[in-house]
Amino acid sequence: RRMTVFLTSFGYKFGIPHDTDIILDVRFLPNPYFVNELRDKTGTDVEVKDYVLQNDDTRAFLDRLYALLEFTLPLYEREGKSSLTVALGCTGGRHRSVTLVEELRQRLSQSHLRIHVKHRDIDK
Repeated sequence: RRMTVFLTSFGYKFGIPHDTDIILDVRFLPNPYFVNELRDKTGTDVEVKDYVLQNDDTRAFLDRLYALLEFTLPLYEREGKSSLTVALGCTGGRHRSVTLVEELRQRLSQSHLRIHVKHRDIDK
């Protein structure tokens, strides 16, 4: 039986998502909201993605997060857990958290896991 991983992006200003196993705060990363030409775009837009991922800290964080999941997911499976929900939050849930969830989806897509993505606050 394959484990299902739910990846959720959210905005802290709209509250923390319930029924989440792991919540990580990515508000320490540079915020595209403060770049006028990026404000109205989202983390699925290439310009925002490039802005977020060009940062060394972002890439280092992603590498560490992926390594953590690579280590823990088989252990969760071994314990009989059928799903795991990982939520990444930024201020509004439209830029940084969305980009990082999409990057995690891409990295995890090489695995045997089922991946489901939800951008809870992308349209707010």
